[in-house]
Amino acid sequence: MIGRKNMGRASPILLVLLALGFFFATYNLLTMIFHYRSSGNREGALSSDPIIEMPESARNLKNAKLPFHIALTATDAPYSKWQCRIMYYWYKKQKELPGSEMGGFTRILHSGNPDNLMDEIPTMVVDPLPSGLDRGYVVLNRPWAFVQWLQKATIEEEYILMAEPDHIFIKPLPNLARVGYPAAFPFFYIKPDQHEKIVLYI
Repeated sequence: MIGRKNMGRASPILLVLLALGFFFATYNLLTMIFHYRSSGNREGALSSDPIIEMPESARNLKNAKLPFHIALTATDAPYSKWQCRIMYYWYKKQKELPGSEMGGFTRILHSGNPDNLMDEIPTMVVDPLPSGLDRGYVVLNRPWAFVQWLQKATIEEEYILMAEPDHIFIKPLPNLARVGYPAAFPFFYIKPDQHEKIVLYI
């Protein structure tokens, strides 16, 4: 008889967890609905930028072909070389397709020395980030390499896509940027706001 008395009762912890779950689900649903209404229902429009929304005049340039240069920062490590080879192979395939806006390609090698892929992939060798300057923020070698490349290179395209060796193009990537409206993807592991002093130092 004692066991039957407690069977119909839920523990207070379970009730609190259920209430919190329903609260978060309702909050997320309402937030999504209000956000969708406030941004308007524009069919075929690019998704809105979380910082600056692209104006309609820039968004509607459908027939304008705006080629962009792909700049790939890489090291001379074996795994990086293989990633670069695979990426470059798929870049060439997608670049040749009709309507592709993909322009030139440069592998920015920030090891400071040429390697065995120089004749296979268009490459510019730049100096590595001096020892100790990263102060624990290891991805600073990428912008350092990029700055050196911009100082030395002649780039025909007006737009540049900064890529990584593990990116693979499975279809031609359109140019999502317009004059005054850059496009970017928020990578979860690149957080310069957490290292502002280091970024300002560079």
